[in-house]
Amino acid sequence: MAQEGEQFKLSADEEKHFLEHGWIKLSNCFTREQAAEIQSTLWTRLGMDPEDMSTWHTERTNMPWHNTFPVPTFAPKAWSSICHLLGGSSRADPAASTWKDGFIVNLGTPSGYNKVVKPQELTGWHVDGDFFVHYLDSPEQALLVIPLWSDIVPGGGGTVICPRAIDVVARHLYEHPEGVSPRMSPRAENPGFVQEAHGLKWFNEIAASMPDDAFVEATGVVGDVYLLHPLMLHSASNNRLRKVRVITNPPVRVKEPFCFDREDGDYSLVERKTMRALGRERLEGWKIRGERQGIVPERVRIQQELKRKEEERLRGLKEAGDGVQVQTAEVAVA
Repeated sequence: MAQEGEQFKLSADEEKHFLEHGWIKLSNCFTREQAAEIQSTLWTRLGMDPEDMSTWHTERTNMPWHNTFPVPTFAPKAWSSICHLLGGSSRADPAASTWKDGFIVNLGTPSGYNKVVKPQELTGWHVDGDFFVHYLDSPEQALLVIPLWSDIVPGGGGTVICPRAIDVVARHLYEHPEGVSPRMSPRAENPGFVQEAHGLKWFNEIAASMPDDAFVEATGVVGDVYLLHPLMLHSASNNRLRKVRVITNPPVRVKEPFCFDREDGDYSLVERKTMRALGRERLEGWKIRGERQGIVPERVRIQQELKRKEEERLRGLKEAGDGVQVQTAEVAVA
């Protein structure tokens, strides 16, 4: 009998696509009805009116979370596929089996309406994981997951990814086993791992150097889920159509660091893709040469303030008689 989370299997074509490009797109992972229920208080929390663009005061909002739901039952196809990429459910951290309603909303701006911004010109390129010191084998961000909570059409503010850049990021981490900051500064240059003044410059320069065909826009419909290699360079895009775009990006953690030197050769697809990015089939003797450390990012403080304001709006809605259940929880670092 298959273990929980392993009742669905990726096809050979999906495995091949992940090994070649570092991402796959799954369809029909959850229903529109499920999505609508999870988002029932979205606009109250934002303090905006979905029918009045003049109230859309913020282009992109990384919302704090209030509620959680189990992925194995909410989106079993997605959870099974996550486990498949990681080498089985036994390798996934149980905490990764929970999604939260910390939505990322992209509403565009009046100045950006109908304006085409090429991927090379975007300034938000990054690799996820602002809460830990990065190594090639880091377990904290084992996959980047993007569930689509709204339909996303081309030009509608979807996440743009750059699969070819996985090779560049992997090489950088391979060459710095002492550890790098979330913005990729080697330990010697930033021993305290403080927030760098140069911001996303390292990532943006990589994207700017890529040809047009190196990019993919993550479009789709409600219920689609993208599963991306943890070293995937990606960025929010200009929502030139000003269509409401809602996603989340729940982190996935593995129990043990990735291993690129397995005696039994039982590598996960994520490990195999990392080694392929380096042009290797095995990394004999490679190991980290620094301490695994957590980092408290600036966004935690920002989200704590956002959450306080959201809770005030939700209390107002409840007092108005709509019966909204307000839940409080600490803002997660992940």
